[in-house]
Amino acid sequence: MKVLVVGGGGREHALAWRLARDPAVEEVLAAPGNPGISAEARCIPVAADDLPGLVALVEREDVDLTVVGPEVPLVLGLVDALQARGRAAFGPSAAAARLEGSKAFAKEVMRRAGVPTARSATFTRADWEADPRDVLSFLDAELAGGPAVVKADGLAAGKGVVVADTRGEAAAAIEACLGAGAFGDAGASVVIEERLQGSEISAFAITDGREVLPLAFARDFKRVGDGDAGPNTGGMGAYSPVPIVDHALAGRIIAEALEPTVRAMAEDGVPYRGVLYAGLMLTPDGPRVLEFNCRFGDPETQVLMPRLASEPAELLLAAARGELAGATIELRSEACVTVVLASAGYPGAYETGLEISGVGDASQVDGALVFHAGTEERRGRVVTAGGRVLSVSALGVSLGQARDRAYDACSRISFEGMHHRTDVAAAAAGEERR
Repeated sequence: MKVLVVGGGGREHALAWRLARDPAVEEVLAAPGNPGISAEARCIPVAADDLPGLVALVEREDVDLTVVGPEVPLVLGLVDALQARGRAAFGPSAAAARLEGSKAFAKEVMRRAGVPTARSATFTRADWEADPRDVLSFLDAELAGGPAVVKADGLAAGKGVVVADTRGEAAAAIEACLGAGAFGDAGASVVIEERLQGSEISAFAITDGREVLPLAFARDFKRVGDGDAGPNTGGMGAYSPVPIVDHALAGRIIAEALEPTVRAMAEDGVPYRGVLYAGLMLTPDGPRVLEFNCRFGDPETQVLMPRLASEPAELLLAAARGELAGATIELRSEACVTVVLASAGYPGAYETGLEISGVGDASQVDGALVFHAGTEERRGRVVTAGGRVLSVSALGVSLGQARDRAYDACSRISFEGMHHRTDVAAAAAGEERR
């Protein structure tokens, strides 16, 4: 089987790495890929949002399965374009990808499906222009002027969410989106919702539009600094499994969140195929869905793929074809931890073109894997090319061992201004020991 991985980040490196080790896969292609992916796949310089270029590539190379990494090509309709040509593609259609492309749409699906989630309301730029007081009144009338979460409705590269501690912070975030246009078209509408309290986790399942096959649970670290300080980022680390998710809780999440959503989409005539990724808050009243994503998470994929014992190619192909009935997923017993190494200034402005050293040395640590994200090759040297530069993952018999190995590997890598969180999986490793 010839497989194309669309994208060029850490998530796509992890997918390409795992697919390249599947005996059913003869060759992995990547578009556009990155220097790390080039060790696993033949990289072709076609951008992930260049739909005509990607379709032409699939036809020219006679690709058997396209695995779409980022959300943008999914929302733009890459899967639709490939399916129209009889080509198998793993991921939802553009209509189904609205689950991530529009948070307001996702809230409506959850409401109709009975999926537990936070109280919320959606407002548009027109509402704000008509009378900002009507928009802000939701904070007082429904949320009692307390903590709130403000979400840009559209895609904002993981940075369109403000978790506000006070009414003032929430009001400022709403004005930034609707008044100042901070996120452009993505912020033309906002979802304002109650701020839930509890532990946040990520749940992943593979679905063909009917069958829902649980994959794994993970936890990521969205804030830039230790102790969840600072602004949200695209993700600064992750670990899997999640000790607090036992068999009973896992079953409840699948039955209350994932299966009803897939069922509701099918009933609406918009079958959802691909990976369904739910971000959840484990509240005192039970699990509540914060949001849905229509693709593998980043950096969660960097802990899921090393744990995946089942061979992925046939599994993803079966999902794309609507043929998952009877399939199973097996995970390795080991835990996995990943730590993101970021550029100075991230998630704000940052410099690029800085030489990276020590990746080979880091890869010598037992169980360690280094996945490239924001890198490129210049004159034979690998340099920084993004905010999140590398994801350093490690397997271990426990989260504690995986964490120790990941940080050992991180200590061997350097580039000017490099920073990372030092507390990824620390609390979970402590819970595990107890």
